[in-house]
Amino acid sequence: MVDTLILLLFLISGGATGWLGVDLLPEQLLLEVTNQEGLRSVMGGFGAFFGLIAGIFFQQLRRRLMAQVRSMPTDLLISRAVGLILGLLVANLLLAPILLLPLPWEVVLVKPLAAVLSNVFFGVLGYNLAEVHGRTLLRLFNPASTEALLVADGVLLPASAKILDTSVIIDGRIRGLLASGLLEGQVIVAQAVIDELQALADSSNSEKRAKGRRGLKLLTELRENYGRRLVVNSTRYSGNGADDKLLKLTADTGGTLLTADFNLAQVAQVQELKVLNLSELVIALRPEVQPGDGLQLKIVREGKEADQGVGYLEDGTMVVVEDARRRIGERLPVTVTGALQTPTGRMVFARCDRNQDRPGERANGRGLDKQGGKPVALQEHQPPGPG
Repeated sequence: MVDTLILLLFLISGGATGWLGVDLLPEQLLLEVTNQEGLRSVMGGFGAFFGLIAGIFFQQLRRRLMAQVRSMPTDLLISRAVGLILGLLVANLLLAPILLLPLPWEVVLVKPLAAVLSNVFFGVLGYNLAEVHGRTLLRLFNPASTEALLVADGVLLPASAKILDTSVIIDGRIRGLLASGLLEGQVIVAQAVIDELQALADSSNSEKRAKGRRGLKLLTELRENYGRRLVVNSTRYSGNGADDKLLKLTADTGGTLLTADFNLAQVAQVQELKVLNLSELVIALRPEVQPGDGLQLKIVREGKEADQGVGYLEDGTMVVVEDARRRIGERLPVTVTGALQTPTGRMVFARCDRNQDRPGERANGRGLDKQGGKPVALQEHQPPGPG
């Protein structure tokens, strides 16, 4: 909508300039023209054409400028803006005497030409000077801050804002991430997410109602604990569902979308947006197990194949153990034989250690007879008695 409005304004401005510019032509040339209305139409058409070209150029320039502003550090943005303002101020102070000079009609265009050139020259000069030396001002205002020095040197980039999806609010893992200090920068909650949580809290389904109330309660706790760091974005985007609105908010702010929804994360990656999938983060933080590693594992249930048992590591990783179907409920030493990575997690394969004796096979250790399983006396070597 904004791009269309820009093109329309430039088109109308160019046409109006060409139409009204006929009056600025020399009188002798106007006397030689027999059809001044036709001349106005031609000049208006040319003006509209060049205005459209200028509008397209300005449109591309605006897009590049907005992309740079979203990824530009705040200190550099402020210093460039101040440099540009100071440059324009100097240009207009120098222009004041020139604009007050009485010039003949033939050279009256010198004044606007000088104004344009001087503003462009001094504006670009102030912009470039601020880009080179503006960051040094940060050291003068806060020389003792290590972070300020790193930002001033361009080594440290400001943290991007984290945009929360409904899924990470409902499951409550965002509380632990913020408390551990792993997440930096502002935390943004979209209005669409709050509306979705409210709809869940008002639902007739008891499970959905509990999820919505839990999410709203978590946001209240985060507001109390983190204050201004939690920002509610009240912009109401148009789109189909909360996911579409979150993607638009992420694109506009240049932040990082925080979600546990696999499909939403994939869509964000297709649109080349920054996204952090908590499910992938949990998988990445799980301890690595390599073939040959030994584990102490409790077999909790049967596997799908014959003689397979299933156990779980402390982080929830499922381990399929061969020849453990009959030993459910026991804690066994197992050896890892392989691992399989899936989109939903990781599966580890293992086998029971060969030196692990089965029941009925530890006759010497437990004093059991292999044949009948009856207790037998253990013979111990006794020193000979006195002769």
